Amino acid sequence: MAPQAVPIIVDLDGTLIKTDLLFESANQFLTKKPLSFGKLIFWLFKGRSYLKAQLAEHFSLDPASLPYNQAVIRWLGEQAKLGIPIYLATASNQALAESVAKHLGIFTGVFASNSTVNLKSERKRDLLVQQFGGQGFDYIGNEAADFVVWHSAKRAHVVSNSAALINKAASNGNLGEVFAAEKPGWVGALLKEMRIYQWVKNCLIFVPLVAAHQLANPLGWAQAFIAFLAFCFCASAVYLLNDLVDISNDRIHPRKRFRPFAAGYLSLLTGWMLWPGLLLLSFILAISFLPSAFTYVLSAYFLITLAYSFALKRYAILDVLVLAGLYTIRILAGAVAVSVPVSFWLLTFSMFLFLSLAFVKRFSELKTAQEQGYGGKLAGRGYAPDDLEIVSMMGVAAGYLSILVLAFYIQDSYTAVLYRTPQIIWLACPLLLYWVSRTWVITHRGNMTDDPIIFAIKDRTSWIVAACFVLIFTLASL
Repeated sequence: MAPQAVPIIVDLDGTLIKTDLLFESANQFLTKKPLSFGKLIFWLFKGRSYLKAQLAEHFSLDPASLPYNQAVIRWLGEQAKLGIPIYLATASNQALAESVAKHLGIFTGVFASNSTVNLKSERKRDLLVQQFGGQGFDYIGNEAADFVVWHSAKRAHVVSNSAALINKAASNGNLGEVFAAEKPGWVGALLKEMRIYQWVKNCLIFVPLVAAHQLANPLGWAQAFIAFLAFCFCASAVYLLNDLVDISNDRIHPRKRFRPFAAGYLSLLTGWMLWPGLLLLSFILAISFLPSAFTYVLSAYFLITLAYSFALKRYAILDVLVLAGLYTIRILAGAVAVSVPVSFWLLTFSMFLFLSLAFVKRFSELKTAQEQGYGGKLAGRGYAPDDLEIVSMMGVAAGYLSILVLAFYIQDSYTAVLYRTPQIIWLACPLLLYWVSRTWVITHRGNMTDDPIIFAIKDRTSWIVAACFVLIFTLASL
């Protein structure tokens, strides 16, 4: 070997890829076999290397879908073209490491963990020194455990956004290339993964209080706000869990692949630690401050969303019915939280309107798949692009039925008790008819996002319609 052709040794987890295959394999195992959590604990007691080996046997790895550090991949490709040997050295299991190496096609060999040896830190250093000699290799790593390897390397290449870690690696006097970790700050990634912007949907909890004309009820507002927070924390727990369950499908989706878990911006371990905590906080608020009926509704919401994440979202029609039902449950939760009666008409109106919006969501996904030439069923869904027409028909029909329900509500005898001039509410019917029709026209044109609620929040026309809607009901009350 020529003196300048020093082999390059590449770490895998956090360096070549922006995730960790141990957490990836554990995540897939838990989401497919949630009742087998005890096995993980048993395997871990037998050693980290044994745990990795057992998980590798149950892991269906698709190396093409992993979130790679593209800058590192490009640089390694350039080095390989110069004839420099490149080896993969990782604490991940041998079978998984070889799968990644085969996919990339640039590695001369692979060093990895087996069922008895966890190849990390000192063990990795000792093996590399034995194979190539002290200072006989370059090493690319990303974390504190790599310091001992960098110390024995000729050049220390670093993948990190941490100035402290880079400076410490440079203290050996052999710092080579420095690559950005290609990750945003973890706080921003966490807030995005929790879907803070989705919390606006939980404002439906305030609807029963307003609909019952209890605007001057401070206790009611306090209870509604606590209920709002409880639903927000519960919803974020569900979003985290859903993305952990659906990570494989998200990675092949044109937009969802940028979600923090799928993109490798946030550790999967963080998700598994955080979602139970958020769920616990949600129920502590419910049990401590709200009527027991609210806790039952919150429990139903969580169990239904859990069923949706693990199974129901894969069944056509049933999935959109569940989504519409989850919106309606928020209204029911608001009613029981402040102990006001909930109108049959309000629940029915909500069910049809949100069923229409759920169909909008599915239609948007199907249209995107059709435009990209995707012919089969959507990954993790029960729909194919050929279903566009029927999805559209059902969605428009559901939206128009919600307007019909509103018209019946105007004629109800109870409405005359709540509103001085209920006839004015008739103006809301053509207004809502316009909004539903416009939403579907936008969807058909392919300009709708994955979430119509979020689209409406950012849409100026929707804000104008909402303001007019409030004004109509206010005038009807005077």
